[in-house]
Amino acid sequence: MKLAILNTQAPHGNANARESLDAVLALSAFTEQLTVLFSGDGVYQLQPNQQPQAIMQRHIEPMFKLLDLYDVESVFVSLEDCQQRHLDPTQLAIPVTALSASDFNQVLQQQQYLIKF
Repeated sequence: MKLAILNTQAPHGNANARESLDAVLALSAFTEQLTVLFSGDGVYQLQPNQQPQAIMQRHIEPMFKLLDLYDVESVFVSLEDCQQRHLDPTQLAIPVTALSASDFNQVLQQQQYLIKF
C-alpha cells in the first residue's frame, strides 16, 4: 500500500502539523511505503529554529527528528514553494528531497492513498 501524508499548512495556529506528525509516526508501523510531502505554507513546518513558545505553542521540530527513527525515508518538499518563501531546502530542520512541481505531482500520482493536512 502506497500512502502519502501531504502537509500544506503553517506549523502554528492550529493542530494540523502536530496531528500530521502523529499520523505519520503511527502509520509508519503499518506500511513501509509511507511518503511525507510538504507544499504551500506546509514548508514552514520544516523551518529550523522556530520559537513557538512565544505564542504559547509546542515546538514540533524535535518530533521531525523521529522520522528517521521510524524509518520514514521518503520526505519531499516542493522546491518552488520553498523558493517563494525564501527557504533553502538544504537548510531545513531535517534532510529532505526538493522536487520540481512536475516531480512533486508525479510522486502524488503514484500514491494509492493520500491524507492531506
